[in-house]
Amino acid sequence: MKLIRQIEVYAPDYLGKLDVLLAGNKIIALEENITGGYSELEVEEISGEGKLLTPGFIDCHFHILGGGGEGGFQNRTPEVTLSQLTSAGVTTVVGCLGTDGEGRDMTALISKAKGLEAEGITTFVYEGSYRLPVKTVTDSIIKDFLTIDKIIGIGEIAVSDHRSSQPTFEEFARATADARVGGMLSGKAGIVNVHLGGGTRKLELLKKVVEETEIPISQFLPTHANRTQELLDACIEFAKNGGTIDFTASEDPDFWEKTDGEVRFSKALKQLLDAGVALDNFTMTSDGQGSLPYFDENNHFIGMGVGSAKSLLVGIKEAVQKENIPLEIALRAITTNPARILKLEGKGQIQVGNDADLCILDKETLTIDSVIAKGQIMVKEQEVKVWGTFEKTI
Repeated sequence: MKLIRQIEVYAPDYLGKLDVLLAGNKIIALEENITGGYSELEVEEISGEGKLLTPGFIDCHFHILGGGGEGGFQNRTPEVTLSQLTSAGVTTVVGCLGTDGEGRDMTALISKAKGLEAEGITTFVYEGSYRLPVKTVTDSIIKDFLTIDKIIGIGEIAVSDHRSSQPTFEEFARATADARVGGMLSGKAGIVNVHLGGGTRKLELLKKVVEETEIPISQFLPTHANRTQELLDACIEFAKNGGTIDFTASEDPDFWEKTDGEVRFSKALKQLLDAGVALDNFTMTSDGQGSLPYFDENNHFIGMGVGSAKSLLVGIKEAVQKENIPLEIALRAITTNPARILKLEGKGQIQVGNDADLCILDKETLTIDSVIAKGQIMVKEQEVKVWGTFEKTI
């Protein structure tokens, strides 16, 4: 059992200063002052002085096996490690494949997800890659949803991108329909995670499915919505019509804003809120382990970077500190919203009965102090306490 004393709780809604009691992997009490016959041997007490408590972060678009490869074999990025996620506050991650669905496949993706789960965090996956038709594990998308617990959606299916399979409307609609039915039969979200490229067609295929079939707009989660201002404008309109859009975070938003025309998360969120989009209709993800090509001021290639889950907190900080967006609103992007959209029961909200996935932040700087996943302290006072299997050798 663990008792976090007198900490300001953002659930993500602000609940005030409370005591929070954890038992095993669950939150069992939220009270102004918890008292009882607990000895020091029974309960580990954690001081909340000068700290904030938030739900553990949900990163619902992450290349856990590594990504990239478009520049050749040497550009394949490495797999993520446990501490790279937990030190960034991530306690739940959804893995996906990208451009490369051949050198990396679903068996490897599911195996990696199960490995991270065994090391202490919660994991799920999207089935497929950029290309259609989806390469399934069994003989159908629906059967995979029914038989493979980790699969909660399909994607990231690429549209409006030169790297996509240039899917027809019929291909795209059929895959979406199968994901929807598979989700319904298995009690999962059946979300279609859609990669939006830089092409002129933007969300054309998604809108056509909504207009010409019975599939609702809620079946889609288009990502990279802030790739350009023009794409962001189209995505905000999509969200105003009831869709959910996903922003891609960045560790270095100044660089990408200047060189690529990307709209940083904080500014994109401000535009979305000013447009009157519902607070439930956005998420933010890191696109972690994706390859990031860097260019100088003359557009000469200078090297490759790798996407990181640390970009999530960069986005939250900027939203609060630069755009004056309330913390409880910004946090929805990586807590309640992805948990609800993806039907992740017990995740994304601090309440009695939910999983003990928590982040403790410094009140002044919003930096991560400690991270708890399923009741286990993974990071304490900025020091990693639980490492992945091969991260530290004796």
